[in-house]
Amino acid sequence: MQPVDEQLAILMQGAEYGDDETYRVMERELRERLDDGRPLRVYLGVDPTVPDLHLGHTVPLRKLRQFQDLGHEVTFLIGTFTGLIGDPSDKDTARSQQTSDQVLENAQTYIEQAFKVLDQERTKIRYNGDWLSQLTFADVINLASHFTVQQFLVRDNFSKRYAKGTPIWLHEFFYALMQGYDAVAMETDVQIGGTEQLFNLLAGRKLQEGFGQKPQIAITLPILVGTDGQLRMSKSTGNYIGVDEPPEQQYGKVMSIPDEAMPQYYRLVTRFEPAQIAQIEADLESGRLHPRDAKMQLAREIVSIFHGSDAAAEAEEHFKAVFQQRELPPDMPEHILSSPTSIVDLMSATGMVGSKREARRLIQQGGVKLDGEVVDSADSLVEPGQAKVLQVGRRRFVQLATE
Repeated sequence: MQPVDEQLAILMQGAEYGDDETYRVMERELRERLDDGRPLRVYLGVDPTVPDLHLGHTVPLRKLRQFQDLGHEVTFLIGTFTGLIGDPSDKDTARSQQTSDQVLENAQTYIEQAFKVLDQERTKIRYNGDWLSQLTFADVINLASHFTVQQFLVRDNFSKRYAKGTPIWLHEFFYALMQGYDAVAMETDVQIGGTEQLFNLLAGRKLQEGFGQKPQIAITLPILVGTDGQLRMSKSTGNYIGVDEPPEQQYGKVMSIPDEAMPQYYRLVTRFEPAQIAQIEADLESGRLHPRDAKMQLAREIVSIFHGSDAAAEAEEHFKAVFQQRELPPDMPEHILSSPTSIVDLMSATGMVGSKREARRLIQQGGVKLDGEVVDSADSLVEPGQAKVLQVGRRRFVQLATE
């Protein structure tokens, strides 16, 4: 294993807790565990609430991979039981509950996509339904006895809902108990999660102490901003980079992020070590490194993670040809336009947008072009033969043909 100081720098990179004291406590305890010289038991738990992952989902996976590469024991825990409730940590209303079949179906996709980041040969896959489903009502009462209602009501999302009179369902309180018990069941040293999950991770520490175990170290990571550089990455807002998207699309989306968002992407989703990232940031600050070149390096790295270095090189050449040299891509998909069609319907029919609402929003923002000319009205009709190329945003092109 690498020296403790080097491991600590890598493993605490990007960690956030909201206050300096919590950071110092976790860093100190992690150093103490690393000083023992044994592989630590580390896990990330996920509730498979959606079938597909985007780059934001990979932030804790990247941290898990760092532990893995340093020789520690890594478990990817699927919340087959907690997923039935759903984590209320970042929600202002109760989540819709899933069925067991939905959870299991999504879980398979999660696992397949997680292995784009994790080393499959060195990853344990476990399911928390294996132990949570075995708890008796007496066991649940015992878990609940470690917490007060006040501790839950001071949580930001619960306190806001309580103040507004929005219902807080009793089963939502159980979520932290269940996630906390995961740490007890696996006797973990470290748990990884998002900053919004800190309460749940600390619940695991408290329950471990109650069961006579040494409390785990919590490493929480910030929410990755989307390609707009402002809102959290989300499919619902359209500012996401999908794990399974084609290399050219991933590359182009990375190149669209604002310059100020680059440091967060470097820290949270790349394989660069702290010293390398610090050098990149220093070079950007001094002007030795142009933001465009730093972003291209970032795009190559992200595409390489999910598709390999050859695909990253091809995606870069594609980007240069299309956007830097203002050429159209040679491999545009074709759509047959046989009758006059509204621009909104055309964007939807070609699959260039997820919804007609998104189409109208992009038109209003000036992000839609026909043969290089901006479409200025969502009511526009496109006649067969009127235009040859439909462009949406910077990266999406469709060749229009007639029968």
